[in-house]
Amino acid sequence: MSLKNIFKAISEYFKRKKIAYGVIGAFALSAYGYERATRDIDFITRLEYRDLVISYLESLGFTTIFKSNAFSNHLHAVGSVRIDIMYVEGKTAKEILKSTENRFVFRDLELPVVSPTHLIAMKLFAIQNNPHRKFKDFSDIKEILLHTKPDKKVVREYFKKYGQESYYEEITGEKGKE
Repeated sequence: MSLKNIFKAISEYFKRKKIAYGVIGAFALSAYGYERATRDIDFITRLEYRDLVISYLESLGFTTIFKSNAFSNHLHAVGSVRIDIMYVEGKTAKEILKSTENRFVFRDLELPVVSPTHLIAMKLFAIQNNPHRKFKDFSDIKEILLHTKPDKKVVREYFKKYGQESYYEEITGEKGKE
């Protein structure tokens, strides 16, 4: 199954089950104009749907390699496609999922994509939890800023929230601005 067909199958399932979701990761970056090679597919949805989503992915032949209340990771033996799902709840879920925007993930496949500001927040959260991700994720953040122009005041607050404030000026090029 191609990456595009996997996206179609999962998005159609989400639609049938009325599961709110958003595309995150490299395909979200691509939807905003920044192409980065990837072989994995990343989604975000509410924690309450975790077991339904995992069951469905397993019915497609994916093996669940990790599961928690925050994430699940799935690998398909054919083609080694990996799917990562992030689970959120409460105010965070409401805020992120209501801010998705339908964008083209493939030329002819339009799906809800998480806002650029929330993509940046997720990248900063990932760096906070795994500092080895800094190089790749800061590069992605810089590209998001170049391609989308989100509210930099909000972005600065996310840098503060996730303990990366010292990198804000370097990433944004905004020395001394508030």
